[in-house]
Amino acid sequence: MKQYKYLLFDLDGTITDSETGITRCVEYALNHFGIQVNDLRELTPFIGPPLLDSFKDFYNFTDEQAIIATDKYRERYADKGILENELYPGIKELLADAQKGGRTVILATSKPEVFAKRILDHFGLSNYFSFVAGSGLDGSLHTKTDVINYILQSNKITDLKSVVMIGDRKHDIIGAKNTGIDSIGVLYGFGDYKELSEAGADHIVEDIPALRKLLL
Repeated sequence: MKQYKYLLFDLDGTITDSETGITRCVEYALNHFGIQVNDLRELTPFIGPPLLDSFKDFYNFTDEQAIIATDKYRERYADKGILENELYPGIKELLADAQKGGRTVILATSKPEVFAKRILDHFGLSNYFSFVAGSGLDGSLHTKTDVINYILQSNKITDLKSVVMIGDRKHDIIGAKNTGIDSIGVLYGFGDYKELSEAGADHIVEDIPALRKLLL
């Protein structure tokens, strides 16, 4: 099995189970437009992709409406939603052991970087990451491809075979393929086998023990 030096981790659905916070914030944003949601589980497709895209894809919002909806989402998220999540059991130990084993652990998320850093601090994970990359509140680094390219350039990583992206949605896998690195899809998050395999994941694992075995 290939030994990866640089481990790029997604956040939502890979490190934290953020379903409660994200779906409640999406509901809050939709309520602003008079849209009622009967079951918050209907909103789980919002977990992972860029918010602007999701509001347009799932509710046919215009660009202007999607911007307003994203602002309303962040209004609730900044105070409440950001901490309405929990760590997946075993992920903290995996990150710690990866760092101890000489791996370079990096966060690669579509979530705004300022929020991602707060979450890592809250769960006591910040020391395990050598670099944190997320989108900007101004819309910069919009896609996972943008985020990964930013990581590679900022860290002067040229040996792409030594890098792997770990995530639970097709956007993580597509971002990896677009930038020439390997990918691992995890099934304990919010994507399923069909989504990850069709996106072209190099590896797909069921749970964190299987991910640990693959990486360490």
